[in-house]
Amino acid sequence: MENCVAIELKRREDSEVYYWKDYQNNEVDFLIKNNLKVKELIQVTYANNFEEIKEREIKSLIKASEELKCNNLTVIDWDYEEIRKYNNKEIKFIPLWKWLLF
Repeated sequence: MENCVAIELKRREDSEVYYWKDYQNNEVDFLIKNNLKVKELIQVTYANNFEEIKEREIKSLIKASEELKCNNLTVIDWDYEEIRKYNNKEIKFIPLWKWLLF
């Protein structure tokens, strides 16, 4: 799934695509950057519902969001779709197939 998202991001984005990791080993799969501004943070996980999405995925996304001052947070998963608040941050959960259609 991550490879599919990486290829699609490279194809469609006019921005730079990076990986983010901090000293505590929190990781975010994709950091989309436009010039000096972080435009979006994306986690990719093979999960079917919210309970299957690991706490680690969300924790890392929130940590990166706070550190990089980016509030556009997305989790691309297998088949779960919703917008949820987590630590006063809004996270979009979207299935891969639907994200690929944008």
